[in-house]
Amino acid sequence: MNPRPHLVGLVGTGVGPSLSPALHMTEARAQGLDYVYRTIDLAELQISPTRIGEVLTWARALGYDALNITHPCKQLVVEHLDEVDPAAAALGAVNTVVFGDDGRTRGHNTDVTGFAHGFTEGLPDAAVDTVVLVGAGGAGTAVADALLRLGCRRLHLVDLDVARAARLADDLAARHRHARVAASAFDALPDLLPETDGVVHATPTGMAAHPGMAFSAELLHPELWVADIVYRPLNTALLQAARAAGCRTLDGGHMAVHQATDAFALITGITPDAERMSKHFRSLVAE
Repeated sequence: MNPRPHLVGLVGTGVGPSLSPALHMTEARAQGLDYVYRTIDLAELQISPTRIGEVLTWARALGYDALNITHPCKQLVVEHLDEVDPAAAALGAVNTVVFGDDGRTRGHNTDVTGFAHGFTEGLPDAAVDTVVLVGAGGAGTAVADALLRLGCRRLHLVDLDVARAARLADDLAARHRHARVAASAFDALPDLLPETDGVVHATPTGMAAHPGMAFSAELLHPELWVADIVYRPLNTALLQAARAAGCRTLDGGHMAVHQATDAFALITGITPDAERMSKHFRSLVAE
């Protein structure tokens, strides 16, 4: 007897180019699953993100088993769920919703686990006592939480919006009592980077549509590891400069793949082949 089919969607704006459908469905075929993954672009459908609660109702009625949630609905969806995983609840953001057989909706955040798994895979013995995180937006919030869960004891948040970074720092410090979390403007980087173990970049700078680097390559030094969450392109200007400076590096593909593998496991109850998904992902990005 064939396994029960799965119908999964990705809800957000501008989701048409997403690699998630190909990534999920190819792995599902390899696992012998009947699995359909569709994009649900709210902008194209002219549905306001504030109606995400209605979207959940419609999706369940239409037979969906789960939804991945992306910008700008990760925070908006939380209040419409029956249960939220503690890590996602602490962040106030959900990127995976599973519709249970008992009729309840359960929310998770695989951005946090995805970065943590990708980091331990790509930089398994890297020191994380002191880390600088550049970017305190939605992605940076998940990365910050992951770093603190990995054991970071001193986390410096750097953002153009220092007030936003300060709010995040206060929230993180309250939830992770073992760590000191501080917020700074970009002009603090020359003082911070010489004294840190590593730096994570979590802003849009470096994407194909936003080329360049968020800070000067002159601040990089060989004792520093450098991680970028941008994955299109994988080889960002920051990572190129970091390698030239002798730094160990981690590209954004690790987080992208592992947030997908974690979501796949939540949706299907099956642990996917992360190495196979990574190879597929990198072939898609190279196209």
